[in-house]
Amino acid sequence: MRSISTPDAPKPFGHYSQAVVHAGMVYVAGMLPIDPATGKLEEGGIGPQTERALKNVEAVLEAAGSDLDRLVSVTIYVTDVSHWPQVNEVFARVLGDHRPARAVVPVLPIRHGAFIEIQAIAGVDPDKSRASGEHLA
Repeated sequence: MRSISTPDAPKPFGHYSQAVVHAGMVYVAGMLPIDPATGKLEEGGIGPQTERALKNVEAVLEAAGSDLDRLVSVTIYVTDVSHWPQVNEVFARVLGDHRPARAVVPVLPIRHGAFIEIQAIAGVDPDKSRASGEHLA
């Protein structure tokens, strides 16, 4: 089992890894729409927050030797189900024809006032499994 850490995604706010690679899969922790360069919450509402959270997921996947095209499952936590059409539009635009399994879970307020948090599972490219962002756990 290997822990993943990259400066291209927000630092964990607690005792957890950005992701863990095990048995050819990468398990990405819930990513908030925090800009890793500034440490600030993405502004502009649910659309920009969804895009930023997906960029953070993508950065962690790349550090683990994976990418968005290898997503198997995504869990989306939203503070208001009325945001769903905008979330779905961003997913369709960013992922194109790729359609991983996914679940949408309405939740109470998310940390830092975020409207969305995205957790993901993806396959790892065996040729990239020793990415530079990887640390042994």
